[in-house]
Amino acid sequence: MKTIGIIGGGQLGRMLAMAAARLNFRTVILEPQPDCPAAQVANAQVVAAYDDPEGLDKLARTADLITYEFENVPVAAAERLASARPVFPPPKALEVAQDRLVEKQFINGCGIATARFHAVDSQADLGAALADFDGAGVLKTRRLGYDGKGQRLFRSAADDPSGAFAALGNVPLILESLVPFEREISIIAARGLDGATACFDPADNVHRNGILYTSTVPASVAAPTAEAARRAATAILEALGYVGVIGVEFFVLADGSVVVNEIAPRVHNSGHWTEAACVVSQFEQHVRAIAGLPLGDPSRHSDCAMQNLIGDEIAELPNLLAAPNVLVHLYGKAEARPGRKMGHFTRLL
Repeated sequence: MKTIGIIGGGQLGRMLAMAAARLNFRTVILEPQPDCPAAQVANAQVVAAYDDPEGLDKLARTADLITYEFENVPVAAAERLASARPVFPPPKALEVAQDRLVEKQFINGCGIATARFHAVDSQADLGAALADFDGAGVLKTRRLGYDGKGQRLFRSAADDPSGAFAALGNVPLILESLVPFEREISIIAARGLDGATACFDPADNVHRNGILYTSTVPASVAAPTAEAARRAATAILEALGYVGVIGVEFFVLADGSVVVNEIAPRVHNSGHWTEAACVVSQFEQHVRAIAGLPLGDPSRHSDCAMQNLIGDEIAELPNLLAAPNVLVHLYGKAEARPGRKMGHFTRLL
């Protein structure tokens, strides 16, 4: 029985471990927090930092192949592991996704549209970039931001940018132009070891306070828009030589064209609906891809809506469990805090 190593012990690692068990794989988690959500359902845990050489070497000795559940795994750690064991998705995907400037340049290099952008390495750079965008844009840290963290929005030239560079830590930033989008969608796509690709249906996404709140399928987009999103996701997979599942987020413009917002080289929150509405979920698809198994059919058997349970919303659990056609998935987190994802549910429509 082969063992899959998973870097990261959060809910995505937990769901990957559950899917792996169904296909007769053992799993070992590398995560500094003991009794993390993923370790609760895995076969073993290496309690170590993500860049700890001894921990990484132990993971390599224990696992036959290695994957990860979040995109901020140190690239050097992934490369160290790759010298001993297959690592999927490839470390190159981490390099691209970890820096928003590099990511935008890579996506444009694939012939795919993004928001316009400027690198911002000083307060003076910010002033020049805002002038080019008529005072409007989203200022983001180039690295480590997630769920709306590490960002500042400028709506117009009336917004004072003074001190913004320092307020975000005096670190490399990127200013992205505002995109006049009508909706946000995402595609969950996969590429296998043999180069085969498969795309799940696009989902309509709604965010609250920078955190994904709901994903609804089918998305309210025309067939050409959905196909354009699939083509873009597939082109990104091919350009990266990717193996595994990827999440690609898009803005949909008024004319139906799509603009890539960002990529996530892992299973993705907006793909959780697949465990309720598809025979093969995104988590099983990822395990199949990295293990060299045939990719599953990504078609859905039901329309559905997935909603995250954030913070105190976990108190709705009794009502959700009593509702028909609702799949509930909890993450093994003991304490509910504002902004913390405690679980999700998917309602078949």
